[in-house]
Amino acid sequence: MKNFWHISWALLLLMFVAGELRAQHFGPIPDRFETLRQNSVTSLESTGSRLWIGPGLNRIDENSPDIFIPETADSVFDGRGRVFSLEADGDRVVAGLGFNTESGESSVQTAMGFYETLDNGSSWRFIPFPLDPPPPEDADCTAASVGPPCDLEFTYGDQTYIQTRITVPQQSPPFETDMKGETIMAAAWASGILRSLDGGETWERLILPPSSVREFTPDNVYQWNSQTGSGESVNRYDPRSDNNLLGFGLLIDSENRVWAGTAGGINVSENALTAPREQISWTRIGADGEPDGLLGNWVVNIRQQPGTNRIWMTNWNASNSPDDRFGLVYTDDGGETFRQFLEGERINDIGFHNGKIYAAADRGLFISADDGETWRRIGQIRSSNQFIKADAEYFALSSAGGKIWVGSSDGLASSSDGGENWSILRVNVPLRDGTIYQEDAPNVDTYAYPNPFSPDVHDLVRIKYGIEKSGSSTLRIFDFAMNKVFEQRSGQVTQSGSYEFTWNGTDGSGRVVAAGSYIYVIDTPGGRVDGKILLID
Repeated sequence: MKNFWHISWALLLLMFVAGELRAQHFGPIPDRFETLRQNSVTSLESTGSRLWIGPGLNRIDENSPDIFIPETADSVFDGRGRVFSLEADGDRVVAGLGFNTESGESSVQTAMGFYETLDNGSSWRFIPFPLDPPPPEDADCTAASVGPPCDLEFTYGDQTYIQTRITVPQQSPPFETDMKGETIMAAAWASGILRSLDGGETWERLILPPSSVREFTPDNVYQWNSQTGSGESVNRYDPRSDNNLLGFGLLIDSENRVWAGTAGGINVSENALTAPREQISWTRIGADGEPDGLLGNWVVNIRQQPGTNRIWMTNWNASNSPDDRFGLVYTDDGGETFRQFLEGERINDIGFHNGKIYAAADRGLFISADDGETWRRIGQIRSSNQFIKADAEYFALSSAGGKIWVGSSDGLASSSDGGENWSILRVNVPLRDGTIYQEDAPNVDTYAYPNPFSPDVHDLVRIKYGIEKSGSSTLRIFDFAMNKVFEQRSGQVTQSGSYEFTWNGTDGSGRVVAAGSYIYVIDTPGGRVDGKILLID
């Protein structure tokens, strides 16, 4: 394995100057054969000094330079599955799996199941995703059908109700998982909140309160509003008709309370971890526009601040109501009241490290050293030899190995000093010999990625090449008629290795160039390399 090289002071100075230009030069880039599955890091979970990384089920250990590759987890390593959620405890890890299926012209997130390891990833057990059985073959079920055999019956308290069958995995990926002992729970959108009391052998769908109810106990009778295909209103447990039945966030806290985040609020239960499902009670809290309430009804991520009873939640809006807003909240009193922060920001995850609060958001990384009273925004993360794109979204946070780790749409970053200095890990396919996920990649002298490249979609294109001798390099970009549209010169480089120029699709005057084919030429201290870029709208 190659070590991360140190960068020369001349190149370091060049990088900060070039940060204000339309093109930049970075390197040397650490090339790895064993690497992350992809640069978009969507979930993180830590246990001690180990960090688990989704969507590729990779792992980083504090005392090892290697990146763990789950070669025995076929669905993730060489299949279409990817990790939607992670939960780790010592050597045990449970990963919620899903994939995207095409439906017409749109992509639908689809449940696959779960992987569980008890030996830190040496072996994996696949747990199929639980679905309801289909209606009997002789049942004449239509969109207007109500009740058995087309619907299922369930008991809550002393009452019997009906619920729609969830018989297909589409729109039920396990967005969040948690576990305590043999109990595994998952928030799985259309499938709601799933629970297994026997380590994943059998599953049940927990009953959540309707959006119109705050206190939900088995002593009362309830009404879930559902619409049939013919427009009739019926009392039926139906996630298509009630946002509070759509599971997204999940936490089992240190007091064994279960916090279930939905698109209709936060649901808190004192007994959902172990009680029979027909006896589980919930308190449902929704956004109401009050200054001490939730900001938004869509509760995405739920985290407990270490060493406290404080529960943090990311809030998204699920409607056009002015009382339904983006932001971040916490509660110290079990959901009776909330403190509100970062209103208007779409926050994707919360993290904690060395007394600081971190919020991963679409618009950057936010850091607070005073429990949320004030926040510092990092709009772009840079290291000594790499950077994460300025328009990257930040998805996931976790603390492991004395560092805060941040997953983004453009790589994985870590900091041990509260966000002052960063290290960045990206896939960076080598010019030679490929990666473990792409062993047959051709050997080349240079390549550009993404290619085709859209300035509107991708922000920038990275142009990778190698340097074997000290000196400077010059990038020139020409249109198809060989008219030069852009030129950039690097600073003096003293170390051999892989380097990257970046280009945002503008000419020397800062104007976006026309769509078409472009040729780039790089003059290096050791010779000339060239390639093509297809620029699209």
